[in-house]
Amino acid sequence: MKADDVAQYLQSNPNFFEEHADMLAEIVLPHPHGGRTVSLSERQLLALREKNKELEKKLHELVEFAKENDALQHKVHQFTLALFGAPDLLTLQDVITRSLREIFSVPHVALHVWKGLPPCAEVLAFADQQPHPVCTHHAVHDTQTWFGESAGHLRSFAYLPLCAGDQSIGLLILASEDAQRFYPEMGTVFLQRIAEIVSSALRPFN
Repeated sequence: MKADDVAQYLQSNPNFFEEHADMLAEIVLPHPHGGRTVSLSERQLLALREKNKELEKKLHELVEFAKENDALQHKVHQFTLALFGAPDLLTLQDVITRSLREIFSVPHVALHVWKGLPPCAEVLAFADQQPHPVCTHHAVHDTQTWFGESAGHLRSFAYLPLCAGDQSIGLLILASEDAQRFYPEMGTVFLQRIAEIVSSALRPFN
């Protein structure tokens, strides 16, 4: 008889151990970590403990993730409040870039608003075609030059198209020397919120 046949029989006969209760006390199994044998009930208890450890680890990870989200939500709120009351476009641009550095600790920020200063055709097409922020390890077209002397040291970029309706009105770029600060697989929910906030703040000046 094969092990699969035994398993199938026990599944088909759930009352087997009720009818042979004395067998439960006699069954011994290898300890999961080796060294000795344990009773079936001890083995079940060990399995439950291991499962509890796994659940506790997952719960801890969820709690930490929630804390990180709460912290980001707070920073987005701070950032939004900082943009209120800017009297002109130049002041608003300065507040946007400075606040991103101070609140989110982004080391390098470049903001290009199309009004009166359109970018090259390739960058304009790129901004128009992106419905969501794009994170990459390589600068798009000539945008790395927007960072001046720091350009050669940058290893990761987050591109946030700024829009009014279906058309782009500018491009916000966050950059870092750390290749893992922004990467293609990362989530962009909070970056999208920042892009929407900045776009909304810029619209009265376009």
